[in-house]
Amino acid sequence: MTSSKPESMMLTPQQQMLSSGTGALIVSLFMTPLDVVKIRLQSQERLYSKKCFLYSNGLMDHLCPRTNGDPPVRALHTQQEICDCKWFNRPKYFSGTADAFLKISRTEGISSLWSGLSPTLVLAVPTTVIYFTMYEQLKLTIDTQRRALSAHPDILSSDIPRMVSLSAGGLARLLAVTLVSPMELVRTKMMSKKMPLSDVHKCLKDLVKTQGVRGLWNGYTATLLRDVPFSALYWPLYEQCKDTLSLYTGNRDAFLVNFGSGAIAGSVASTVTLPFDVIKTIKQIEMGEKDIMGVKPGRSRTNMIIAKELVSEQGVKGLFSGLIPRLLKVAPACAIMISSYEFCKGFFRQQNSERAMNRETL
Repeated sequence: MTSSKPESMMLTPQQQMLSSGTGALIVSLFMTPLDVVKIRLQSQERLYSKKCFLYSNGLMDHLCPRTNGDPPVRALHTQQEICDCKWFNRPKYFSGTADAFLKISRTEGISSLWSGLSPTLVLAVPTTVIYFTMYEQLKLTIDTQRRALSAHPDILSSDIPRMVSLSAGGLARLLAVTLVSPMELVRTKMMSKKMPLSDVHKCLKDLVKTQGVRGLWNGYTATLLRDVPFSALYWPLYEQCKDTLSLYTGNRDAFLVNFGSGAIAGSVASTVTLPFDVIKTIKQIEMGEKDIMGVKPGRSRTNMIIAKELVSEQGVKGLFSGLIPRLLKVAPACAIMISSYEFCKGFFRQQNSERAMNRETL
């Protein structure tokens, strides 16, 4: 159980936003090079030569179109030829992950490991800030209401039940995804069609005319299916892990306790929600190639059809494909995010305490 007076109560919403924003930037800096290398390696395989790909900065998965062709076919390329291509279509000359890190750094410059990061952060950081701040505020509001509606508030425990964290996590993610989904669709369309900002209004107007207002939330249900259950599971698991690990450290707010709790909670939640992640990935790629870029005929399949076809072709195990790569991505991302977030909260909490003490001494 967590205290009914959580650390966040001592923080203003602005301080919570700064804490989550700082954590989001740190996660992106650590996790983006891994995904850049993964995308570059996958582009070498014929299996992955699609018109769209998913780019992860450790915070969100972004659908990105391949908007230019491959470089000239030849055994060796000059450094100029390599750097003139868009980062995801540069020549294929890697023999493995370590080789990719080394060659990208040497040939293209160390900054190439963070290719494509800036455009995605425009949405990813605000989404993370909204999500974490909403979670803290909703948790406080739900627990306050729970106590107010209790027949015997005076005998209630001073701890917040796990159900409060579960409800706040699910609701916060639902609201964040709902707000950001149309903007992510606009970003993808602008990239795929090289559309200037001035044409976005016309694009959205045509989309609403042909598909209705719901067209602004294409792929929304697939995202909700994964992200809402993940968030609802993550927070109570995180709090439970903190309680358990603190028995061995004696300090519930130690950096390593937060880091380990984030990794464990993220791993468990991502394993449970993996089938939804598999469906979401397929749905996003299909939506990009059919609904947005129009390079394939027809419309993308529904979530249920994708699930049924996966099970009929590969069995139930098809819904759990890619578990290890997902854990290798999610566990460190969750650990870095939550430990950075808690560290910043601790910093602001200390600042607030010092200010309060100074006011008392005056």
